[in-house]
Amino acid sequence: MQAILIGFMGSGKTTVGRLLATELETHHADLDELIVKRAGKTISTIFEERGEAYFRQLEQQTLRDAIAQPGILSTGGGTPTIAANAAILKASPVPVICLTASDQTILGRVAQDTGRPLVDELGTQGLMALKQKRAALYRAAADILITTDNLTPAQIVAEIKARILQPVHRVAANG
Repeated sequence: MQAILIGFMGSGKTTVGRLLATELETHHADLDELIVKRAGKTISTIFEERGEAYFRQLEQQTLRDAIAQPGILSTGGGTPTIAANAAILKASPVPVICLTASDQTILGRVAQDTGRPLVDELGTQGLMALKQKRAALYRAAADILITTDNLTPAQIVAEIKARILQPVHRVAANG
């Protein structure tokens, strides 16, 4: 992988990941889609039939495998909130980029998407409480934080490229 995108639902991980991959002429992978492909079932079916523990085990295996592949990886919103996954992300030499946005921006984005059962289940207050609860976990797992409020996907991609493609300047130990 060349970059791993993490963040709360509606932060832009998948949209930005696809555009970033296109601009870098590489592959984009969505962790949730990889899990569905591996299991041959939807995520909600995996939860219903096998439970969260099984899903998290699948997620961990799939994350480990995906990081070893070239390209851009967009994770699920809950991925870095699981200790084992956070450890995999921190141990990876690939830059982990957390996309963040204000509550208002997140709510505006997820309101337009009918494919998010957690939005209906938790409601607005529950969703924002979950976002707040996860914020520190996202920051701890990330190498780079980018706030996406008032930015287009192209502007976010430009910011990511500027951050991950710049040369690293290390200070010599004796200099």
